[in-house]
Amino acid sequence: MELHTYPDREMMMLRVAQRIASELGETLRATGRASLSVPGGTTPGPVFDTLSGADLDWGNVAVMLNDERWVPEDSPRSNTRLLRERLLTGRAAGAKLVPLYANTPTPEEALDDLAAGVAVHVPLSVLLLGMGADMHTASLFPGADNLALALKNDAPPLMAMRADAAGEPRITLTAPVLKSALRVHILITGPEKRAALERAQKLRAQDAPVACVLDQAQVHWAE
Repeated sequence: MELHTYPDREMMMLRVAQRIASELGETLRATGRASLSVPGGTTPGPVFDTLSGADLDWGNVAVMLNDERWVPEDSPRSNTRLLRERLLTGRAAGAKLVPLYANTPTPEEALDDLAAGVAVHVPLSVLLLGMGADMHTASLFPGADNLALALKNDAPPLMAMRADAAGEPRITLTAPVLKSALRVHILITGPEKRAALERAQKLRAQDAPVACVLDQAQVHWAE
């Protein structure tokens, strides 16, 4: 793990967006296509705002979420909705969105089709993750019903996940997909998450799921 600290959040968001744009550009020049996975929630919004204006061949970039709540896109809880509003706009409007939601009552009913869409873009070129104070990342929550299976090296790329802390049922990329990413960044803010990060380095992934990627991660932190 390499920790990068910044004097303020604005500077961090700008630098992370520039770093991701550079890495995507490098991959596009080398292979002609690239894949990017990002977290939902409001924290990475400023990264998306900057990244959406990057001068990249967005038509050859596949973008997917780390995880999604099992809610329709018109729900205020939808991460896909946020992604469309903040990242898949401007120059980045031409990127290919790889869906993590389908209009079925439960995630299990759509899992195979959604997982097939994810699998063709693995290994991910660039992975940006967040982390909760409980040390979850994506929807890999401590105590979640399928966490042990999702942490296995032979886990499928995508799994349904339910946990008390999660609210709605979720669908999430699993540990093998996260760990196989060519570049891994984790974005965190505030003293509580800095302390959680330090705890996670001493715990097993079953108790601190973010630990499954820490060895290869670039962690970006600002107060």
